[in-house]
Amino acid sequence: MKIGLSSYSLLPALKAEKMTILDVVQWVKDNGGEHLELVPYGYTLVDNLDLADALRDKARSLGIDLSNYSIPANFVQETEEAFEAEMERVKQHVDLVHRLGIRHMRHDVTAFTLPPEKMTIEYFETSLPLIVRGSQIIADYAANYGITTTIENHGFSVQASDRVQRVLAEVNRPNFKTTLDVGNFMCVDEAPLVGVRKNLPYASLIHFKDFYFRPYYQDPGEGNWFRTTNGNYLRGAIVGHGDIEIREIIKLIKNTGYDGYVTVEFEGMEDCEIGSRIGMNNLRKLWNEN
Repeated sequence: MKIGLSSYSLLPALKAEKMTILDVVQWVKDNGGEHLELVPYGYTLVDNLDLADALRDKARSLGIDLSNYSIPANFVQETEEAFEAEMERVKQHVDLVHRLGIRHMRHDVTAFTLPPEKMTIEYFETSLPLIVRGSQIIADYAANYGITTTIENHGFSVQASDRVQRVLAEVNRPNFKTTLDVGNFMCVDEAPLVGVRKNLPYASLIHFKDFYFRPYYQDPGEGNWFRTTNGNYLRGAIVGHGDIEIREIIKLIKNTGYDGYVTVEFEGMEDCEIGSRIGMNNLRKLWNEN
């Protein structure tokens, strides 16, 4: 088991040009992390191969694994031409993942921002053939490189545990699994302990985040709150500070014998460096206590 960080956790510093992605690798090393997940926001690599090579080499020199590469993708396109264009775009990222020496890639399958009418089971079922077809094409392409592709419980349309399992079963590829995010189930009002228990058997990588929760009838007022599919309120928290049962989730994970990467995602209101550092430290402490 190795604890690391998603580069998304340091996005405010990247956007403010306080850090580059090369600085992020050094930051992870300096703050006790063992691996880095790349989420290309605040930087790009697919159109900057010199930077990609420099990043790969710096990580290797520091002994930091590049554990995963996560991108948005939308296989639910209106035309065949648009679908094929999206396939080619995602394949370019698979090529990049191979160049970086990463063995694990997460892609979305629908647009992340969806109106309420597209968060429904009807939209999911109608979209399923394109979701499955696209996921099969990308998984088969990635298999040539020995890369595992995954969907995350992420993006409202395929966020509940049953929907993730439905896609996995329909795609039916040995190198297609799930990146299990312990917090994202809350976005569709599924209890994290339920979602984690159901999808752990299919997980090839695990994200740890934390949320503060307030029910729909208790408007928390000003702050970085967002609404779940049923109108409840969530706000990002430092791992171990929020309302998710992190200790029990760790027990569930350890009981399965999982020994892969665990990745901290920080999305809270605190300074991103402070939140990321405390989150990694808390996760290691809680992991060792259980």
